[in-house]
Amino acid sequence: MSADPRRVLEAVWRMEGARIVAAVAKATGDVVLAEDVAQEAIVEALGSWREHGVPDNPGAWLTAVAKRRAVDAWRRRSALDERHRAMAHDLSELAEDAWEPIDDDVLRLVFTACHPALSRESQVALTLRVVGGLTTVEIARMLLVPVPTVQARITRAKKTLQAAKVPFETPDPAEWPARLQTVLSVVYLIFTEGYAATSGDRWVRADLADEALRLGRMLAGLMPREADAWALLAVMELQASRFGARTDAAGQPVLLADQDRARWDRAQIARGRAALARADAVGRGRGAYALQAAIAEQHAVAATFADTDWEQIVVLYEALGRIAPSPVVDLNHAVAVSMSVGPGTALAMVDRLVARGALRGSHLIPSVRGELLAQLGRAEEARAELLAAAALTGNEREAEVLRAKAAAVGG
Repeated sequence: MSADPRRVLEAVWRMEGARIVAAVAKATGDVVLAEDVAQEAIVEALGSWREHGVPDNPGAWLTAVAKRRAVDAWRRRSALDERHRAMAHDLSELAEDAWEPIDDDVLRLVFTACHPALSRESQVALTLRVVGGLTTVEIARMLLVPVPTVQARITRAKKTLQAAKVPFETPDPAEWPARLQTVLSVVYLIFTEGYAATSGDRWVRADLADEALRLGRMLAGLMPREADAWALLAVMELQASRFGARTDAAGQPVLLADQDRARWDRAQIARGRAALARADAVGRGRGAYALQAAIAEQHAVAATFADTDWEQIVVLYEALGRIAPSPVVDLNHAVAVSMSVGPGTALAMVDRLVARGALRGSHLIPSVRGELLAQLGRAEEARAELLAAAALTGNEREAEVLRAKAAAVGG
């Protein structure tokens, strides 16, 4: 049976989309054009692959088509300068089998999308789109904003980059620190989507998480005196160490309390702890990423779920809430309090979030609230919250878990 072109295309884009855009951007010097023609290549692939079959090297095929589209776009312009003529000629001479992903091109793409000419919101949305390959729906779920808002940010970002004539190039090292925080934040968002996908039928998207880890390692190597770069790497290494135990053979989620810790990657845990030590050695105190890494470290060093030092985790969340306050941090803090103190105190904390209107429309609060209500024996309320959470999540696997929890609530 021949492969389904649409499914193959989706898989190729998940794994190679950022490198395809980066390869075209490197050749054209234009990130916006590269992303646009890459999308055109996807549309062309759907028709061509159905008629002629999937090519042997789908990534190379998409890259070659995108480059041809870029040439066509230049040739359609009424005033084509000599530079574009030369570049168009060079691109036309490239064979499809000459395509090779170059590691640092994706990082260059991240820095370009995080250009200071863009607002921080636009930087994040554009980078998640062109580097993470995420849909606007996925980005909206991650950022907890409406889909039209994400679409507007991406459109505005592209227009700004074109108006400012921002080239696809590695910025001078002196410019790196000014862009670092946004770069780190989008790398972590890409990793987070890989760690727990907001939509689709997979709980874990290892391709995204692996790419974020690769970028994180590169950033730490490029800026060894930047504590946040090492701290972010520590978070990702420690969390990724659990991937082998986070799903069962059928791809169903396995929650932290039920994971076989023998399947955790101890070498990756050691790398994560070493990265956290490097961040601490810089001597500037722990920031938000380092505190998150310290929380992940507490889980990593506990022999069993019961051995987890929840009191220390509560303290770390309290510090994180002061340094980087957010409703998600507050919610995770409440979960830690439920393990350390009890579900009653934690439920009061969650209800205060509800009263503030925090995370409205997200599945996160009803999923936690349902768990706490179940622990307190309030079965009917617990089932209602868990089913509400299942209806709100965009991830099919997570919805199945939440419905199963609702069915299992006694009373």
